[in-house]
Amino acid sequence: MHLTCSEGYVVTGGRGAVQTLTMSGTMSGTTSGYEVTPLAAGTVAWFTPGTIHRLVNEGDLRITVLMQNGGLPEAGDAVLTLPPQYLTDPETYAAVTVIPADAPEAEQERIARARRDLALEGYEALRSAEGPEALAAFHRAAAALVRPRLGEWRERWERGARAAAMATGAQLDRLDQGDFSHLADAAVRAEQPSVQGKFGMCGRLDVYKGA
Repeated sequence: MHLTCSEGYVVTGGRGAVQTLTMSGTMSGTTSGYEVTPLAAGTVAWFTPGTIHRLVNEGDLRITVLMQNGGLPEAGDAVLTLPPQYLTDPETYAAVTVIPADAPEAEQERIARARRDLALEGYEALRSAEGPEALAAFHRAAAALVRPRLGEWRERWERGARAAAMATGAQLDRLDQGDFSHLADAAVRAEQPSVQGKFGMCGRLDVYKGA
């Protein structure tokens, strides 16, 4: 679950689904609104912060993931649905979720699978709980976990997404005044993955830092 960023999937191959839990659409006898969105080539699906999401690969699923607020997802703007005893403090959470970059690949895979299994355990408990209380408790725990990092996140947002939005506002103001001089600063950039095959929360990732 992301706390400040929307996430989008552009499906480029294979098939699968994304299962989601939200507070909206609360139904009698269930924890919250539970939905399954099928994913196939050509599907574009997205969801907002607070959406617990489980990505299911049903056959060579390949997607391009687009994240809002570049810099915040990379800084940990997501909390896995671990059982409550692992959500008590940042150190306890990190002990079962952090994958050391210098560890052998086999060890990285072991940690990735272990944390996936813990996340599924917590996810199934949230999905089967009666009423919204369990999901609300997870929201509280997740917010408390990331609170020590909010200052760093704010700085990243101010340098990145906020600065980009402000630049667009300034360009609109200048165009409104007949000033189009910023067009002379046009540039073209290209990028290759900074990391290939990284163990991510939803599978193996090729990571792009983004422009």
